Amino acid sequence: MKDGAAVRSQVLDAAEQLFYGRGIQTVGMDDIRGASGVSLKRLYQLFPAKEQLVEAYLERRDIVWRRRLADRVDRESGPRERVLAVFDHLHAWFGEPGFRGCAWINSYGELGATSARVAAQARTHKTAFLRYLEGLVSDAGLPLSTAGQLLLLAEGAMVTAGIFGTPEPALRAREAAALLMGAADR
Repeated sequence: MKDGAAVRSQVLDAAEQLFYGRGIQTVGMDDIRGASGVSLKRLYQLFPAKEQLVEAYLERRDIVWRRRLADRVDRESGPRERVLAVFDHLHAWFGEPGFRGCAWINSYGELGATSARVAAQARTHKTAFLRYLEGLVSDAGLPLSTAGQLLLLAEGAMVTAGIFGTPEPALRAREAAALLMGAADR
C-alpha cells in the first residue's frame, strides 16, 4: 500500500494533466479518480472539495514553474542576459508539446470570479513572478518600474502563445524587453 504522500502525488499528477489539458470546470472528481487510480473515497479524504485539489495543483505547479525559470536564467552570467533569459525560457516552454497557456491565467479565467482560493493562487504566483523580475532588473541596474513592464510583456506573450499555439510571442516579447532595457539607459 502506498503512503499518503505517494497517493497525494499520484492524485496531483492526474489533476495537473487533466486540469491543464482540458480545463478545470470540465474535469470532475470521477475523472481524477479514473486517471489517478485512487478510489473516490481516498480522493475525498485527501481533498474534501475540488477547490482544494485545484489549489494544491496550482501550488505544486508554481514551485516547479519557478524552479524551471530560475534554472534557465541562472545559466546566464550577465545581469541583462539574465533578464532576456526569462523570455528564452518562455520560448522553450511555449514550444513544449501540450502547452495550453499559463495555468494561473487559465484557472483565474475559469474560476477567479467564484473561487477566492483560485484568485489568491493566481495573485500569489503572479506576485512572485513580479518579485523575481524585480530582483533581475535590480541586479541589471535598471529602474524598478522596468519589472512591471517586463511582467506585462511576459504575461501578454503567455496569453498570445496559448491562443495562437506558437512560441513566437516569446521572441517578440524578448525583442521588446531588449528595447526597453536600452531605453532605460538613455
